[in-house]
Amino acid sequence: MSSSKRWLAFAAVITASVMDLLDSTIAQVAAPSIRLDLGGSYAVIEWLTAAYALAMAAGLLTGGRLGDRYGRKRVLLTGMAVFIAASAACAAAATSGELIAARAIQGLAGAVMLPQVIGLISDLFEPREMGKAFAVFSPVMGLSAMLGPIVSGGLIGLDLLGTGWRMIFLVNIPVGLGALAAGARWLPAIPVRANGARFDLPGAALAAVAMFLLVFPLVQGRDLGWPGWLLGMLAASVAVLAGFGWYQVRRKRAGGTPLIEPGIFANRGYAAGIGFSLAFVSSMGGIVLVFNVLLQAGLGYTPWHSAITTAPWAAGAFVGSAVSGMTMGRLGRRVLHAGLVAEAAGLLALAGVLRATGAGVSTADLLGPMIVGGIGMGMVFVPLFDIAMAGIRPHEMGSASGVLQTVNSLSMSTGVAALGAVFFAITGTRHIAGYLSAAQWTVLATAGLLATAFAIAFWLPRRARETAPAAVPAGQPGQPEPAIATR
Repeated sequence: MSSSKRWLAFAAVITASVMDLLDSTIAQVAAPSIRLDLGGSYAVIEWLTAAYALAMAAGLLTGGRLGDRYGRKRVLLTGMAVFIAASAACAAAATSGELIAARAIQGLAGAVMLPQVIGLISDLFEPREMGKAFAVFSPVMGLSAMLGPIVSGGLIGLDLLGTGWRMIFLVNIPVGLGALAAGARWLPAIPVRANGARFDLPGAALAAVAMFLLVFPLVQGRDLGWPGWLLGMLAASVAVLAGFGWYQVRRKRAGGTPLIEPGIFANRGYAAGIGFSLAFVSSMGGIVLVFNVLLQAGLGYTPWHSAITTAPWAAGAFVGSAVSGMTMGRLGRRVLHAGLVAEAAGLLALAGVLRATGAGVSTADLLGPMIVGGIGMGMVFVPLFDIAMAGIRPHEMGSASGVLQTVNSLSMSTGVAALGAVFFAITGTRHIAGYLSAAQWTVLATAGLLATAFAIAFWLPRRARETAPAAVPAGQPGQPEPAIATR
């Protein structure tokens, strides 16, 4: 394949990642506008993000194995086609329930697409060219994360053809169709190796049920008044998760192929990485959503004004990612501690600004704390995956990375649900004072999650594993793992 054709195929692959990354964040800015248009309780705002992340988590454990069995090209293109169709369904939704269902389908499609990305890049480029490919891939991913809220606010503000918030989903259709055509034409069809191992469908079903039983009560509990059956769902989630673990061990001992390798949890550093991810990614899950609701529903900002106000957080995260990418080889897990301290400082400063300025708070007032908090968050993003995976043996890498990515996506859902529940429980009469108070307490709750992550980090491996390239931001939700070069 000529160089130009390889880069055309690469463009199709990278578009799949960009669409997922944008759609995982783009609905947060639009959520208040969507609720006003389609109706429903404030739980709708939480579900718009949580449904996507929950479906992503449920599908990631099997998404990679689909590529191994049916071919990465075929699976990626199938996932893209479903993602495009789900985007059209999101744009056409007449009720909040229809939109949430379409968002869940988007998440499942993303879980099918994303595990194929790194493998396809490896198929396209020789080892000596991989550095060039990832020199494009990594900045594009970072810029996509930073521009997601701005793109959302801009599209809603433009109100093209009277579409309003629906354009944030409609834009996926021409972009996705172009990438689909390029991928069908230029992506290589690598022959699939024979693989007689059966999919662990019972394991996948148990994992998905456990996740749903956990997230649903967190999102709906306040609206429904926490009836006994919701508390029963929370208890059942623990029981089903325990059953999933027992089944995986039993399947392994019987000579089958489990969904995950049970032995990875015997690694103390990796187990700490799971706990760290639960705390850290949960803190990420709700904070941006909460500020968009505060700014739009509480202070009356337009979606565009809200996007500009929160953009410094994403810009800071981009800078922090670069800083940690350059320093994690020297600092190891200490870069995580430094990032957590910086993010907590930014959050506490945000709470202080809201308390001091009240309803008169402006975009300029929030600028400094947003940048500092974002830098801290970005400093944790890049090294997290590679530090948590440092002690995993080569034959366990695929399972361990899949579990960690699944935990990250699940944590995004639980963070949105839990922090959203705190926020909406305190808003009370929906007056400005209620929103401001709720935001301050939610920021403090988020800082508490960061403190938990700070303590857990002492049990993480001191140094990151070696990766190629080191700058791939693999730890973030919705992102695939980087190519692995073991020690």
